Amino acid sequence: MFEWKAVPLRKRVIRLGVLVVLAVAVGACGASGSETANPELAARGETMTSAKPTRQDLSNRVSLAGKVTMNPVFGLAAPVAGRVRYRDVQPAESTPTAPTRVASVWARGTAHPVRVPAGATFAGRLVDDRSTVTAGMPIVSAKLAGYGIVAEIDGEQAYRISDSLASVQAQIKSGPGPFACKALGTIAALPAGTIPDPPTPEPTATPEPGKQPPPPVQAPEEERGPEPSEATGMRLVCTAPAGVRLINGASATLEVVTEKAVNALVVPVEAVAGTQGRGKVDVVKADRSRETRDVALGLTDGKVVQIKSGLAENETVAIPGPNLPPAQPGTGEPGAEGP
Repeated sequence: MFEWKAVPLRKRVIRLGVLVVLAVAVGACGASGSETANPELAARGETMTSAKPTRQDLSNRVSLAGKVTMNPVFGLAAPVAGRVRYRDVQPAESTPTAPTRVASVWARGTAHPVRVPAGATFAGRLVDDRSTVTAGMPIVSAKLAGYGIVAEIDGEQAYRISDSLASVQAQIKSGPGPFACKALGTIAALPAGTIPDPPTPEPTATPEPGKQPPPPVQAPEEERGPEPSEATGMRLVCTAPAGVRLINGASATLEVVTEKAVNALVVPVEAVAGTQGRGKVDVVKADRSRETRDVALGLTDGKVVQIKSGLAENETVAIPGPNLPPAQPGTGEPGAEGP
């Protein structure tokens, strides 16, 4: 049989308070359960990061290891395609202070002169006289009088800087720099240069009867023509400004600016598939969908890449850019047969 026990008023108040607190807590949890649930994940493939194109100046740079060298040999190239005609160049008695014209390339009835720059001397012919040559082909070797900075280059570097020798900066290791270094001639490899034989002297007049002809005059050894130049690999030769102290054999670094773009339209490299010439970007539309588009690419500094065409400045691109389509099974594998 149920037995009723009296409970003190104080204990009853405490129990009632505990029950009210528990009821409120349970009600709060139930009311907010739908609001604190984990947010839904973005749909697979949806762009979460994007960027708009910006504008900035860009330049491509190539760094070369060089060395200070005494009397380096460099080559002079044909300015145009045509037929080369050499001049008879007399050995210099001192370092020339003005350019020396050593050859001409004839094209369509016009002579295009080839001159050894001031401060250098003629060192040899690289092709035969009257040869047909192409523009940019080395035809003359010259020797700088004094110090120059020489950097040997490989084929990949040669293609990057072949038309970009106007801007060269040099830094001597533990020495002066950086300073502008004036490039000389071409970077192409040079064959051995040849020095033409002196012209045959005209026969002397017949001596009078009873008189002996004068003995031929031999030129002193130091007054004879220069030694022909030796073959060289591909190299960049440049000269430092007056006042820069150079020490033969000192190591140097040359930086060649191969190309510049002013106020170029650029995007982050992560937004582009492809690095040279042509590429692809994903343009983000207002509804967050993507449109993969072909773009023409220009310079890059490793952080941004120039967009020459295919993208407007007010458009938005996805980061990362589009992925290349996967290879079809069986293609590109050794022994796989095509369709």
